[in-house]
Amino acid sequence: MPAHKLDFYLNSSDSLRSLTRAARQIADLQQVLLNSAPPALTRGCRVKQFRDGTLTLLAENAAIAAKLKQLAARLLAAYRKQRSEVTAIRIEVQVGNASPGRAPTPEFKRLSLDAIENLEKLASGLEDSPLKQALTNMATRQRENK
Repeated sequence: MPAHKLDFYLNSSDSLRSLTRAARQIADLQQVLLNSAPPALTRGCRVKQFRDGTLTLLAENAAIAAKLKQLAARLLAAYRKQRSEVTAIRIEVQVGNASPGRAPTPEFKRLSLDAIENLEKLASGLEDSPLKQALTNMATRQRENK
């Protein structure tokens, strides 16, 4: 059986063709949002749907929603400039589990015994200073956690 391009399958039925068209429209609307709003803001929002001229945006929290409301007129102008049929913008808050941009809490890293001994050697060769005290404290904490 010959390999077909993905478009062949996506256009194989009316329902898939309609779904593909809607997905492309949402992607285009999302791109206008990304190009029109500040990057710090677009990390916390996305296009939800477009129906009857109303574009619905989802915000991660109330602060982002408030900023989007302040930018609504500018966003509407950007959508009109792209010749889209957006006549109104609606903003909803939908809190997710966790933001993809947030880093997990780092684990406490344990040093090997050789590394601890090297820190102690280095500290003993230094004059009394904040650096010597910091190295000594680090080596002591690491020994206590072994």
